[in-house]
Amino acid sequence: MEDLKKRLSNLLAVKSIVTVILTAVFADLSMAGRVTTDQFLTVFTVVIAFYFGTQAEKRSAGEAEAVAGSGTDQAGGEAA
Repeated sequence: MEDLKKRLSNLLAVKSIVTVILTAVFADLSMAGRVTTDQFLTVFTVVIAFYFGTQAEKRSAGEAEAVAGSGTDQAGGEAA
């Protein structure tokens, strides 16, 4: 349950809201015929790549902090 609350709160982050709104707007424009398929695909790919790229970067940074704070070096010995 706690994990669900955390995921829902993450959806309310600004970049998540922007991603969802931008997706909805471009989908609407595409269906209305104002945006070509190629234009839609280009913009949508960039937005999704940016969104998931920042998520992966955030996850990697969190793992690096966990390793740095564990008191051991990368070889598994005690940190100096």
